Amino acid sequence: MSSAVEKALTLLELLVEHPSGMQVSTMARLLDQPVSGVHRQLRELARLGYVRQLRDQGDYALTIRLAALGLGFLGLSGVTDIAQPILDRLASMSGELIRLSVLDDDGLTWVAVAQGATVGLRYDPGREQGMRVHPASTAGGHALLAAMRDEEVLALVGRTGLKPEGMPATSQAPKSIEDLMNALKATRVRGYSVAVNSYIEGMGAMAVAVRAGGTADGQVLGCLSIAGPAVRFPEQRMEELAPALFDAAAEIGAAAPASHYFAGILSEPEMA
Repeated sequence: MSSAVEKALTLLELLVEHPSGMQVSTMARLLDQPVSGVHRQLRELARLGYVRQLRDQGDYALTIRLAALGLGFLGLSGVTDIAQPILDRLASMSGELIRLSVLDDDGLTWVAVAQGATVGLRYDPGREQGMRVHPASTAGGHALLAAMRDEEVLALVGRTGLKPEGMPATSQAPKSIEDLMNALKATRVRGYSVAVNSYIEGMGAMAVAVRAGGTADGQVLGCLSIAGPAVRFPEQRMEELAPALFDAAAEIGAAAPASHYFAGILSEPEMA
């Protein structure tokens, strides 16, 4: 049985995906929990200042407190101070969405973003910061998996699945472990990962691992990706962007020791 803490965190994660609020009955249905239990958890979270009821007997939504905690942590960690100017420069050069994910336990979490496309067709999800990166279907996930041993890949994908839970299947996502391992083999040869119509239909992305010291054999700290509409990401375009992506990732890796968060990762045993 899930603990009270786990249930409360699950509610918060669900509300992150619905900033305009949700009904108690809808949350209970999606989480497969009793309405009474969900209501009790929400009242306690409201007392602590993390959620609020939009009106009497109405929907519940997150307050700004949780976001403020996250921003405060990132600010004190030094991650965004180091990375944001580099992300902004790469976004301006590429005209696409740039995302940085950092190693968090045995996976990745998106923490920083820069949008280079200002007009016309663009990919801009707007709500991925703070979300876990799905390993098997995303470019960032493939960049991480390609840096791991095969047995570690199988263990991580065994826990997280070939596609994100609750998301529709896409046309070019790996359909089997064999497909995934072949994609990782190509990533290791190419030097960067590719995911087109894999995580989201119509979206293309490429990514590289961010390594300590900016070297090819440094400890993996996170991943840096470029994403945009799939129609703008043919193979030739990715080849053109690859040198700038490599340089930006190396720059972040070289500056990493100045971040408390990255320094903490460097003090831990390397995952792969």
